[in-house]
Amino acid sequence: MSIFDQPKIDTHHHVFDPLNFPYIPETAYRPEGHEIATVDYYQAVMQAYNIRHSLIVGPTSGYNTDSRCLLDALEKGHGHFRGIAVVPFECSLARLAELKQAGVVGIALNVAMLGVAPFLEFDAMMGKLAELDMFAAIQVQNEQLLALMPMLARCKTKLLFDHSGRPDVSAGLHQPAFQALLSLAQSERCWVKLSGLSKFSKQPFPYPDGHAYQHALLEAFGAERCMWGSDWPFLRAEHRMDLGTLLMLVEQLFPDEKTQQKIMWETPKYLFGFRD
Repeated sequence: MSIFDQPKIDTHHHVFDPLNFPYIPETAYRPEGHEIATVDYYQAVMQAYNIRHSLIVGPTSGYNTDSRCLLDALEKGHGHFRGIAVVPFECSLARLAELKQAGVVGIALNVAMLGVAPFLEFDAMMGKLAELDMFAAIQVQNEQLLALMPMLARCKTKLLFDHSGRPDVSAGLHQPAFQALLSLAQSERCWVKLSGLSKFSKQPFPYPDGHAYQHALLEAFGAERCMWGSDWPFLRAEHRMDLGTLLMLVEQLFPDEKTQQKIMWETPKYLFGFRD
């Protein structure tokens, strides 16, 4: 069966709807043009590519801690969407519980954008997430993970790493931060998105310098703890990107159909509580 025919779950994409949900005044980046991505349009994308469910990731660009657009999309999804929200660092347990009730399954730790310093002593928030059985959705790049490892070792929170950990492809598979990410496969509370090749590759599509990292993650974590995400609508892309070519690349990188079924469907379906 072609990957285009298989039912799929997209575990990383964004929604931007500035007409109905204006961007916050202090945002550092205002998506526009082809980056505007309403939930209605994404639902058409789902139909075109047989994407049955998705995990909508609240962006720092445009909205940051303003979750109104995300919550509106979750409501319109009628159970087909889950969310990752960006929240203030002092967010209360009660507010997190409200977000969970609305379909938010985790909170974004945008280390790649904000640096490691705000997250070195993040124990209080991680404790709240653990109490509510929510995810810490972590985006790091290059060597950043090394500084976070003591805090992550102290917590009991479920961890979800975005974009393959965004390794430094010039530093090789044995770079300490990537090895640290691989070591987290020994924990039963850590999952990885095999996504974001364009975020860390230094080569154009099909991003050949990044393939070995995704293969290494799949080998370490197993398909039971790996999943796929598109990163649609490809914010700040430096070249043209299309969701169809990314799916074709997944089929080439992971040709085993059972592996595809797990990372594209079974793993995220179970993890995020989607129904058929």
